[in-house]
Amino acid sequence: MKPPLSSSSSLLRKARLSPYVFTLLAFILFVAILYGEDFVCIFGEPLQIVTDLGQPVSRTGKKWEKLPFAIGKTEEGCDVFSGRWVWDESRPLYQESECPYIQPQLTCQEHGRPEKDYQYWRWQPHDCSLPSFNATFMLETLRGKRMMFVGDSLNRGQYVSMVCLLHSIIPDEEAKSMETFDSLTVFTAKEYNATIEFYWAPFLLESNSDNAVVHRIPDRIVRKGSINKHGRQWKGVDILVFNTYLWWMTGLKMKILLGSFDDEVKDIVELSTEDAYRMAMKSMLRWVRKNMDPKKTRVFFASMSPSHGKSIDWGGEAGLNCYNETSLIDDPNYWGSDCRKSIMQVIGEVFAESKFPITFLNITQLSSYRKDAHTSIYKQQWNPLTPEQKANPVSYADCVHWCLPGLQDTWNELLFAKLFYP
Repeated sequence: MKPPLSSSSSLLRKARLSPYVFTLLAFILFVAILYGEDFVCIFGEPLQIVTDLGQPVSRTGKKWEKLPFAIGKTEEGCDVFSGRWVWDESRPLYQESECPYIQPQLTCQEHGRPEKDYQYWRWQPHDCSLPSFNATFMLETLRGKRMMFVGDSLNRGQYVSMVCLLHSIIPDEEAKSMETFDSLTVFTAKEYNATIEFYWAPFLLESNSDNAVVHRIPDRIVRKGSINKHGRQWKGVDILVFNTYLWWMTGLKMKILLGSFDDEVKDIVELSTEDAYRMAMKSMLRWVRKNMDPKKTRVFFASMSPSHGKSIDWGGEAGLNCYNETSLIDDPNYWGSDCRKSIMQVIGEVFAESKFPITFLNITQLSSYRKDAHTSIYKQQWNPLTPEQKANPVSYADCVHWCLPGLQDTWNELLFAKLFYP
């Protein structure tokens, strides 16, 4: 039964007699409306979020509805990151000699690689198929827009792959250009008023390794709370693709600067790599939440790119690496010693709390099988080789970066799939 009206009126009159109570109730109501989700997390039982990798979810566990640029969705129950490599004679998607934008550190054929088998493998998900990469549709989607890759040299490789996949649609050389401005490289499709960009920020936060050319510093230092140092260059971008991993792998600890690099006496502390990485991920998500519009823009984060520096990991001979490797790893459960699962756990925990739909590109496992696809010795060397190195190619083989065309084209096929069919 409803209480008599007079009782309610009496309560209201009492409330009016106490302005302090009224002010307190109004404040609580205001905060509850403004931070409703946080109240749920503070006063309610926190949700344990488990999601299929690559599918953006909110911190309440619900999948976001229609995402920007989406024209369909991935088949129910299909994880495009779980599958196998199949030989495909129709590949590669472009020729190395036809893409002038590939850096000489990635042109393996030009630098003497004797075979091309690494170019012919296509990723086939177990329970569905990837949509074919449609360069014309991709460029039309980017008309009047900016797409930017942010991170280290591995993300730059994916950026160059994307440019190579698209540039042939623009046959007129005058209608396209690539320019570099310090940390920013910009490919412009002039008739489309579109740019595809790469921004060098290996830690995402400010660091002493931010020079895009001279950054080989053994004692790496990252500045806490400095995301805006680079973030101001990312504003106005429609599609952002982040990565950061390799540069954090300096050991079990990471040096964190609490003040400024300009301070005469620098306040530096050491954190575990996992805690330092968590700090960076939270900073990135805060920046995204404040600067990106979930109704108009998309944000992707690529997982760690594996290296193949220890052949003993896949049952090979101790002391060897990816040099002369031309076959794939066929163990579906293979996981190399260079990929820290603790970092994957940090990503999962931080992203589960995101208030912005981040699409996770889980390229680690599928790339782990590809010990054949690295640049190895078939690249332009930063420094002249010594006689000792020439006598022992294993000693200078690059088992981190990837030949183009090659594996990183698949990363962009997955990006294409998740952009249009999330």
